Amino acid sequence: MTTHDHCCGNSQGKNEFNLWRELRAVAIATPLLLIGLIFQDSLDQTPFGIAEYAILIPAYLLCGWGVLTTAGRNILRGRIFDENFLMTIATIGAIAIHELPEAVGVMLFYQLGELVQGSAVGRSRRSIRALLEVRPDTANLLVNGEIKTVSPDQVAVGEIIRVRPGEKVPLDGEIIEGSSQLDTSALTGESVPRTVVTGDLVLAGMINQSGGLTIRVTKPFDESSIARILDLVENARSKKADTEKFITRFARYYTPVVVFLSLAIALLPPLLISGASASTWTYRALVLLVISCPCGLVISIPLGYFGGIGGAAKRGILIKGSTFLDALTQVKTVVFDKTGTLTQGNFRVTDIITHNGLSQEQLLELAAHVESGSNHPVAKSIRQAHGKPIDSSKVENYQEIAGHGILAQIDGKVVIAGNDRLLHREGISHHVCVADGTVAHLAVDGKYSGRILIADELKEDAINAIQALQQQQIKTVMLTGDSQTIANTIARTLGIDDFQAELLPEDKVNALEKILTAVNQTNHKTAFVGDGINDAPVIARADVGIAMGGLGSDAAIETADVVIMTDAPSKVAEAIAIARRTLGIVWQNIIIALAVKVVFIALGTMGVATLWEAVFADMGVALLAILNASRVLQIRDN
Repeated sequence: MTTHDHCCGNSQGKNEFNLWRELRAVAIATPLLLIGLIFQDSLDQTPFGIAEYAILIPAYLLCGWGVLTTAGRNILRGRIFDENFLMTIATIGAIAIHELPEAVGVMLFYQLGELVQGSAVGRSRRSIRALLEVRPDTANLLVNGEIKTVSPDQVAVGEIIRVRPGEKVPLDGEIIEGSSQLDTSALTGESVPRTVVTGDLVLAGMINQSGGLTIRVTKPFDESSIARILDLVENARSKKADTEKFITRFARYYTPVVVFLSLAIALLPPLLISGASASTWTYRALVLLVISCPCGLVISIPLGYFGGIGGAAKRGILIKGSTFLDALTQVKTVVFDKTGTLTQGNFRVTDIITHNGLSQEQLLELAAHVESGSNHPVAKSIRQAHGKPIDSSKVENYQEIAGHGILAQIDGKVVIAGNDRLLHREGISHHVCVADGTVAHLAVDGKYSGRILIADELKEDAINAIQALQQQQIKTVMLTGDSQTIANTIARTLGIDDFQAELLPEDKVNALEKILTAVNQTNHKTAFVGDGINDAPVIARADVGIAMGGLGSDAAIETADVVIMTDAPSKVAEAIAIARRTLGIVWQNIIIALAVKVVFIALGTMGVATLWEAVFADMGVALLAILNASRVLQIRDN
């Protein structure tokens, strides 16, 4: 038996739960059962009780046909001991000892349970389906000035598409004409529309709300962000948590034990106890079989995890499987990268300090040229502040030194631009600089020429993010390549528990290794939160890798265990809260189900509980567990 199979009912072997089909069977069988109960004595007095069989057997088959056929198919496949088998032998046994109303009652109440179960499963699936529905169906391809409607996977990179107001953006691309408001809620969980203009990048799955857009496609559909996200969500269920795996193993051994125990109860007492009735002990054995069906566990636990993943997806948090939901509940330390994670990553030049006779304009121009080949945010901010065309022919022998800066020849002069470590590496004397921001030092031909101060801004909810984690008794740590002074200022402002500064890219992995070693000794886990682009090695090494700003970041979706679709660090605490809520509900179901099973198994064995109580006990537990699992989806805003 696998945990993704539907339990005990007609939904087995079907792709979709059909409410009206299930309801029709119940509507016909219920009056037949009532007739059989009310007129049981009269019907039983007909020759061979033929009238009773004529009324109740059709009702039995209407409600139980799905269970009977599923049990038969599973037996042919070698999967004998499952819940359908328990149901089948229990009800056929009841018919054999002429307890027809009870046999019909067992199947009818299971059918009613199937209705509630199908509805609960449907609600949890709809939360995932809402995300899957952002998949665009068509694209308006511009061909020789005319619009042609095609499937998105038929559009090539570089081709032009049009998106009218109210339509979904079908592919990732760059706006070449138009401006609009885009609804990104299906991808990010954010209700505030995003304003886009010419030159901005847009992603498949966003909904165009106002103006028409002309877009140049930058990625084929199979490689678009939405395609990767859909693949992630559709495959999330393949990574099962330890709790789910335990239930699968438990049911595999539990069911045959119950069958043989029931067989012993039916056969041994009449042989060993004087005066014991074979029919009485057979009836008790049948009661035990019905009570013992593990439906509540088999359905509600996967449903709980599925609901947790779906509820998180509605909030713009993609969790790649229930195993990572479990891991999030054990996180006691969250390590943040700084730039782009806790800060905006939008650097701007705030001050220029010159030495050796250079003017501010000359120093800035020199810095813009030496930084012309770099994609680093600091380099971009310097070029933006310079604001003039750069003559790339002046730049020769360009060399980027990881974790330090850049070395190049500008008009034949050797120019370096970088951090304090680069100056020490090149043996260039300079004044000690203390500043609340990033400092880019410059030197020409081995002589210090000045420095440019660049500031980064904290994200709006960064402080709330740290406070929310600390309220959950989680330690916060920040790793950054910036100076000790900058790191100390940010850590103090945010209230971060600990930080490490002046780290090279490879140093971040080593720093995380030390944190992991310390935390893992306490049987807890560590999460690392980064932007998913430059932090892929550290995200991959953490117990739980969390990538922020997953929209448009292939590295985030590929590497991380959890992808936060927005740039809001507060979503980290929200993801952990969802995981804890999910696991709490799952364990509530396990404890309730097992406790009730034990009590009613004892009552059934002693002859106190009948088949009717057995049905109510089993289905009551199953329905209670299913409804409890559905609470995972009821996630409210903080």
